[in-house]
Amino acid sequence: MTNPQIDYAAMAAQWRAERETTLKATRAELIAQLRALGINEVTAEYEGYGDSGNVEDVTVQPAEVRLPEALATEIGDFAWSLAYHHHPGFENNEGGYGTLTWDIAADSITLDHADRYVECSHSYDEGL
Repeated sequence: MTNPQIDYAAMAAQWRAERETTLKATRAELIAQLRALGINEVTAEYEGYGDSGNVEDVTVQPAEVRLPEALATEIGDFAWSLAYHHHPGFENNEGGYGTLTWDIAADSITLDHADRYVECSHSYDEGL
């Protein structure tokens, strides 16, 4: 039973605003580190289904730049959080997947995301 005193829409809006603030702060921290390493593009592939998921791969350009493991983990966490922010719950059931591409020079992110779903067609015939 829901509590009539709780404004769930306001709570959801507050949580969304808090996530946006956190994502902006993380983005600013990461881009400074990536630029310092001479990285001009980051790509992160993610996948989720069956109520879980993770970032499968993080790559950078130029490819010869060695990305520290801790930074790769932070980028993966950021990519997952950004994808989840824009597609909440995508990891549930059949899930979803996508690619985050971050142009570091322009500080522009492209999120190419797909959601999986099951489609059913039902018919019922009686007394044929």
